[in-house]
Amino acid sequence: MNLKIAVLSGDGIGPEVILQAKKALYAISVAYNHEFIFEDALIGATAIEKTRNPLPEQTLNLCLNTDAVLFGAIGNPKYDNNPEAKIRPEQGLLKLRKELGLYANIRPIKPFKNLLDASPIKKEVIENVDFVIFRELTGGSYYGEKIISEDGTFASDICEYSENEINRITHQAFKAAQGRRKKLTLVDKANVLETSRLWRKIVKKIALQYPDVKLECQYIDNVAMQIITDPKQYDVILTENLFGDILSDEACAIMGSIGLMASASVGNSKALFEPIHGSYPQAKGKNIANPIASILSAAMLLEHFGLEKEAKKVYEAVEKAIEYKVVTIDLNPGSRFGTNDVGDFISNVILSKDDLYFKNDNVQIGQSTIV
Repeated sequence: MNLKIAVLSGDGIGPEVILQAKKALYAISVAYNHEFIFEDALIGATAIEKTRNPLPEQTLNLCLNTDAVLFGAIGNPKYDNNPEAKIRPEQGLLKLRKELGLYANIRPIKPFKNLLDASPIKKEVIENVDFVIFRELTGGSYYGEKIISEDGTFASDICEYSENEINRITHQAFKAAQGRRKKLTLVDKANVLETSRLWRKIVKKIALQYPDVKLECQYIDNVAMQIITDPKQYDVILTENLFGDILSDEACAIMGSIGLMASASVGNSKALFEPIHGSYPQAKGKNIANPIASILSAAMLLEHFGLEKEAKKVYEAVEKAIEYKVVTIDLNPGSRFGTNDVGDFISNVILSKDDLYFKNDNVQIGQSTIV
């Protein structure tokens, strides 16, 4: 398969982790005889500094004319700490999602067996957890009209949803549930919000088309607790933009590190793949950022194009790195391995015909990973 991939490394640790994802994809292309063509472009704070635009037209045009987008991270304290800033890095990503029609963000939550102790949650609570969050991505308060009074004493963010916006992601979520354990949980605040009542009305109507899937509805405040205390009850979670953003970040506690959380943002014709950890500017250039989320996002890219064997190989390589403790300090405070080491190790596993070539003793002391 030939794929043209737009690479938007972005800010902070974005370029470092994206480099490791590209290594993994290159290894897959060699091992399975594919051709992946990468083309880099600017976005976020880096783009603002160079073009005064968080999403330059050249970047948008590239993304519109490629098969997929591999995304790093955006954000810079310069803008985070300035509430008066009119142009912000995040505006670039929000516009990109809208322009590409990326209405569904998909975030799988499945902790690695060898990292159960890394989570602050009890092992018996998270063992065998396996659910996926479907977050609506182009509606709600993130895109509604925003108002700030001239004297700066009043502000509002309008939350709006249409039937069509709810329909399209709801069908995706139900179809996903059909291929899993056939349970879908709608998360809303229907006891208070009109938008949530609309969500509940439409989702219940669509549920009649999927009689093999059990639908339940839960309030956001309850789910925020249940995800930590009883996460095994969930299979597919469907929710609106703001709630999905918060819940999926909370679910990082199950995984053990936000550096393990991958995501896919998909629409009718375009798709973008990104780690959810943000730009982490404190770690920029220090070779300590966890690249696994970015590498797993690359695996989701492969799955999106039907390359199931190839994606499975990436997952197996990541599991091997975790098994051998070739991980960054967020997962093992005493680790001697950096961002590049983890990426190299995973790429080499993909390329190796026999994983037994690894020298386990050397790996444990942070020396050579392959003979």
